[in-house]
Amino acid sequence: MKAITMIFLTLFLGKSCSNEAQNDIANATLEYTANTRGFFQKIVVINQKATISRDREGVESPEEITISDKDWKEIIGYFEKIDLKKVPTLKDPTQKRFYDGAAIANLKIRYQDKNYETNEFDHGFPPVEIQKLVNKIVSLAKEKE
Repeated sequence: MKAITMIFLTLFLGKSCSNEAQNDIANATLEYTANTRGFFQKIVVINQKATISRDREGVESPEEITISDKDWKEIIGYFEKIDLKKVPTLKDPTQKRFYDGAAIANLKIRYQDKNYETNEFDHGFPPVEIQKLVNKIVSLAKEKE
């Protein structure tokens, strides 16, 4: 009887932990911005929806898309691997933005009432620690082009 109870509790607690992680990212806001003189892109991800804006002035209304379950699970997996406390200190792998070789980009994360923001980095060349997450977010906008 104890063995059955232990198995049940293990399954129940394990399932609630994975749902809790999904709920946590469901309450997080991820905002990726890339811009230069002739280019602007802002992607805001909140609770399995993405808002994509290509208008710096805000005249055109942003485009809203629903993120597929497959893509959402990937985003959750990448998000869980990030050490949020280290986000502001991440190093950029390239400096192409200094000579107009790439747009200036950054990632802002609002999670549990705290803000985490990267230093500027080159669009297309994010820091290694957040590379998969950033590339996935950017790919959502490319699908809509």
